[in-house]
Amino acid sequence: MNRPLLAATLLAIVTTLAHTVVGTPEIEAPLLRSGLKFELILLLLACWHLVTAALAISSIALGLALRPTVARVRARARVRLVSYLWLSFGSVFILVALMYAGPSMLLQLPQWLLLLPVGALGLWGARVDGWKQVGGGAAIA
Repeated sequence: MNRPLLAATLLAIVTTLAHTVVGTPEIEAPLLRSGLKFELILLLLACWHLVTAALAISSIALGLALRPTVARVRARARVRLVSYLWLSFGSVFILVALMYAGPSMLLQLPQWLLLLPVGALGLWGARVDGWKQVGGGAAIA
């Protein structure tokens, strides 16, 4: 079993659920009560749910790479792509916090604490020698 990839998958699922179940009401209610133009509110809500979709689909992609029948090269490429995506998500939170508010905002926008480990674990999992060739596919030992 590729433990780093399994850990990345599980953490990605937890992060997706937290984003959806906890984060959506936290963002949606204040936006709807704000004085912003309704079109802008809908645009921001759509962007929120674009992130929801990206988190969910990438969580599924990581999980699918754990299957023993997946071709090794394709699975590693998929894991790397998804991992870089999660690393970029985490980096955005760090950069926005530092550029607009300074280091004190890093703990007030802690999303990067979940996003970066998923990316790092995924990249680690893509490098682990636990990927064994089995028949025409790959197994993760």
